[in-house]
Amino acid sequence: MEEKIEAIMQQLTLAEKVALLAGADMWHTVAIDRVGIPAMKVSDGPNGVRGVDDNTGPSSACFPVGTALGATWNPALVEQVGQALAEEVKAKGAHVLLAPTVNIHRSPIAGRNFECYAEDPFLSGTLASAYINGLQSRGVGACIKHFVCNDSEYERHSMSSEVAERPLREIYLEPFRIALEKAHPWTIMSSYNRINGTWASENSTLLRDILKGEWGYDGLVISDWYGSYTENVAAGGLDLEMPGPARWHDDRVRRAVENGELDAALVDDKVRRLLRTLFRVGAFDQPELQPERSVDRPEDRQLARTAAAEAIVLLKNEGDLLPLDPHKPQRIAVIGENAQAAQIMGGGSSSVNPHYAISPLAGIRQRVGDDVHVDYALGCAIHRRPRPVPVDWLRAGENGRAGLHLAYFGNPDLAGEPVHTAVVQKTDLHWFGESNPYIDPSNFSLRLSGQLVVPQSGPYTFNLESNGASRVLLDGEPVLDRWQAGAVVEMVATLELVAGQPYDLILEYSAPAEARGRFVRLGCQPPQDDDPVQTAVDLAAVSDVAIVVAGLTKEWESEGFDRPDMELVGAQNELIARVAAANPNTIVVLNVGSPVTMPWLDAVTAVLQLWYPGQEGGNALADVLFGEANPSGRLPTTFPRRLAD
Repeated sequence: MEEKIEAIMQQLTLAEKVALLAGADMWHTVAIDRVGIPAMKVSDGPNGVRGVDDNTGPSSACFPVGTALGATWNPALVEQVGQALAEEVKAKGAHVLLAPTVNIHRSPIAGRNFECYAEDPFLSGTLASAYINGLQSRGVGACIKHFVCNDSEYERHSMSSEVAERPLREIYLEPFRIALEKAHPWTIMSSYNRINGTWASENSTLLRDILKGEWGYDGLVISDWYGSYTENVAAGGLDLEMPGPARWHDDRVRRAVENGELDAALVDDKVRRLLRTLFRVGAFDQPELQPERSVDRPEDRQLARTAAAEAIVLLKNEGDLLPLDPHKPQRIAVIGENAQAAQIMGGGSSSVNPHYAISPLAGIRQRVGDDVHVDYALGCAIHRRPRPVPVDWLRAGENGRAGLHLAYFGNPDLAGEPVHTAVVQKTDLHWFGESNPYIDPSNFSLRLSGQLVVPQSGPYTFNLESNGASRVLLDGEPVLDRWQAGAVVEMVATLELVAGQPYDLILEYSAPAEARGRFVRLGCQPPQDDDPVQTAVDLAAVSDVAIVVAGLTKEWESEGFDRPDMELVGAQNELIARVAAANPNTIVVLNVGSPVTMPWLDAVTAVLQLWYPGQEGGNALADVLFGEANPSGRLPTTFPRRLAD
């Protein structure tokens, strides 16, 4: 390999070398056809593989999130997950998965805790090594991230982590050091933040002295997306600036070399590292493995279920209430918004379009069949805003397929024929510089169309948000209209709808010309009881067992922001306390990615920590509830009683 690299290096001009140091677009590196250098495609993870576009792109297997895998304490299982994800990467035509995330759980409210394994550097590094070995054993590159001290989301593009040498070495660098020693990830991603005043992407002490020098790392150092801030990245140790086009690794680097201001050997070293990675991932043999596709494999379903079950932690079980007997005639109350609306992952770049999502309610009903009567009550709403319209309320076209018909137009005015059509299964669409082959993200519009069929009659509250022009029509009448608006504005309308009656639904959107990201979101709040908590309490009182699925959603746990506190949102604490008072056999299932307070802990009989469990979460929970699987998980992070602790 090294001889081939040197042969290529001899053919490259300085301008071509510099061109290789930044991406071609959002997800690809630059190809140099003249000397046969292919592009390399990367994709987001870590609990699935999104591909280029999660709006219309093919679906992916969705495995449990990082804290859930951390709770298994099982490197062999995590390695199997890595192997399965490698096949998903290949199905998306990519070469590198931007994972795993090994930052430390420094605070219980950090927004991205769910994506990381643990508060302990040894556990984090050991599981990361297993994940990386699983990926790279199948010829897919890992990109361990974020190097380093990116342990909160608050002001991550501007804050400086002030860290003394000893904790830097023993805590924050240690997971990376372990992974490099045991698995040698082919790429590593620098973080957004500064460390002791210097941006991570240009921190020569970390990148050149420690990583490449002391640790002898010969792989590729990639910036986090838009995470290079000054021209100092060229000399600071960053190899590849992402995404493209270049912000700093551009013609200024060529001129600096020609003027003697930058050592040409530094540029050559960066290019060698890129070429080495291209050889390692097989890009020279298969420049693009294949078009993106969805591969829903039975073995992945079983692995996702096994991993989710092994991650479940039994926090309390008084009187041996668990496991339940699935064959004993009884009535079970299942309560909570997350019981019905499966929350299988956190938010941000780790989100994927899953093949499917088994909710706790669906998993329990499937497990007990007709032997047990299972009733559901909402209890309380927990979303920040009305959640996206459920896909099973939507019909795309005459064949009754779930979802909506999407038509992209190559202009802002919905003019002419669509340039691309597809069926989408959500009303929450976003674009973040995607390499979309059908549209220019700065010059497009779209129309979603189909039928809306609601399950019960009553008042439905619709919520429309976008950063471009948008409007919603129902049976041809505009019900939400901000087609001339420019700034992000939320519009709300409440409509009386009849159960089972099909309504023609149209959502139109015109993207703003200048924006880093673009989005349109249609939410819907179904009719509510006057007192949904009391309705749930009444159900619990006449049931043999009450299972409350409490937790958060990707609106609360996500990349981009930290949580304001450790509390369960909405009226969930009140709900649990009142249900427990009504039913002595109350089980709480915590569907969260990080710690929450439990003021009701002494009042309930059993508590299970479910985490964000991936696509098979509901089935895995049922396996544990009814004794088919042992809740063998152990907490990978401390759960304080309160934030002040």
